[in-house]
Amino acid sequence: MPRRDSLRLISFNIQVGIRTHAFHHYFTRGWQHLLPHHKRNHTLEEIGYLLRNYDIAALQEADGGSIRSGFVNQVRFLAETGKFAFYYQQLNRNLGKLAQHSNGILSRIPPSYVEDHGLPGILPGRGAVIARFGQGEHSLLIVVLHLALGTRTQDRQLRYIRRIIGDHPHVVLMGDMNNPLEHLNTRSPLKDLKLQSATSQHTYPSWQPQQTLDHILVTPGLEVRSAEVLDCTISDHRPVTMEIGLPPALLHLTQSTPSLRADQFEALASDA
Repeated sequence: MPRRDSLRLISFNIQVGIRTHAFHHYFTRGWQHLLPHHKRNHTLEEIGYLLRNYDIAALQEADGGSIRSGFVNQVRFLAETGKFAFYYQQLNRNLGKLAQHSNGILSRIPPSYVEDHGLPGILPGRGAVIARFGQGEHSLLIVVLHLALGTRTQDRQLRYIRRIIGDHPHVVLMGDMNNPLEHLNTRSPLKDLKLQSATSQHTYPSWQPQQTLDHILVTPGLEVRSAEVLDCTISDHRPVTMEIGLPPALLHLTQSTPSLRADQFEALASDA
């Protein structure tokens, strides 16, 4: 990876590779949440080609390899198709051969470590991945998460995340947060962080967006150079993207690194 002073980020809820173009498709195509579909890998290839334009990708609603995905680990598949050197799959809800509900992170730069966190809630199955790039205060924390639907549970989950990231100066939160930006910045446990986002465009439903549920949020120590919600209807959510400028203390992250296997990202992961 050539040395640059910025990183390109994307967060995408991929709905396990199911194309949904209208609300009635949740019923007529709902069987695809349980059984394989012959065009699913073609959809994943489209997503993988899209991800090639970015340095770090956050994935939600991926399948880790079950009947419905044809036993394909979708996070690994997208890492390989998108040509990412590093990936990590977080298994949040394990239904055995029926479904492997997962988050994922893909990266072109090597992480120092990866932590796997189950988020609090009445029902299990929500999680966050925290990847650190660099060391100490001269590091970048990437937090990938998929929050619950209820506001009270969301606040518990965000309070948990807030304690973990503490006062670290360089943090990026990426994911399907099931909440508008205004709530996150003014009424949630994150409000004291003064998080930045350069777009408030709607992301859901992808075919006629009316809600802003997906976000990339950064602490003030990082420069937001651009942000965009892509006009993309592969999933039922639209992907959100951002380019962040790096301060001098983080420029080492974009130095060229030798090509490494994607599974080396997995080997760095540790349970929180």
